[in-house]
Amino acid sequence: MRMRDNAAMRLRFTKMHGAGNDFVVIDGVRQSVRFTAQQLRALADRHRGVGADQILLVEAPGSAGIDFSYRIFNADGGEVEQCGNGARCFVRFVRDQGLTTKQAIRVQTLGGVIEPRLEADGRVSVDMGAAVFEPAKVPFDPGAMIARRVGEDTVWLLEVGEHTREVSVLSMGNPHAVQWVDDVDAAPVPVEGPAIEHHPAFARRVNSGFAQALGDDRIALRVWERGVGETLSCGSGACAAAVSAIRRGVARSPVEVRTRGGVLEVQWSGAEVRMTGPAVTVFEGEIELSDLR
Repeated sequence: MRMRDNAAMRLRFTKMHGAGNDFVVIDGVRQSVRFTAQQLRALADRHRGVGADQILLVEAPGSAGIDFSYRIFNADGGEVEQCGNGARCFVRFVRDQGLTTKQAIRVQTLGGVIEPRLEADGRVSVDMGAAVFEPAKVPFDPGAMIARRVGEDTVWLLEVGEHTREVSVLSMGNPHAVQWVDDVDAAPVPVEGPAIEHHPAFARRVNSGFAQALGDDRIALRVWERGVGETLSCGSGACAAAVSAIRRGVARSPVEVRTRGGVLEVQWSGAEVRMTGPAVTVFEGEIELSDLR
């Protein structure tokens, strides 16, 4: 179905969440959809729109060997490279909508190709690709920052306001800075999260994770997501924190990551990172795009 007047059209959507990280998912395969940044922000608004951390646009593949493409927009209207919880919801969406019958699906994202899989127990697992530690590829410019080793992990001394924080910096298709705290519930996420997100060392901003080791290969995590704020769960953030935990020796794979929205499982043995967790459909609806201001 071709939509000629995007501003006036009625848009069908599905509201979903993965461990509390919530999404508006839109079928861009059977309808042609283009958004302005203002419309994306309005759609994500929890008071005047549908409400979401991110908006996911499912599209037809752009190359051979790929089943679908999908684009990820944060609540501020900016497009980002990767979203682990969103990838799981993506699989549930394309299956429930009858767009595919495959169990494993190859998907093109801005951050690269991933291959999520619907598991027999109803959960979805996602091959998130390899963790990237080279600063320039994150991208991260440490300048004159001091680095030190904690186990096999590299931590950077990052100036955050009046404090110096030790952060592990890596990319999971999108940039992450993970710091380890004694009590994740008491962590200064609302203050230091945005300060780290906008730190000049990160050219594309960064997702800021606050992790606590719980023992028995379990960690607790809160994440301040760039362009969104603190979310109940962050899939790529869980992967970044689990990789950091394994590298510093506080956990072994698989790592149970406890977020405020639910539990995710992350496996990593030095190559690709695989994350497993829930994907839930909440409701479906329609909204008039011209009403989004």
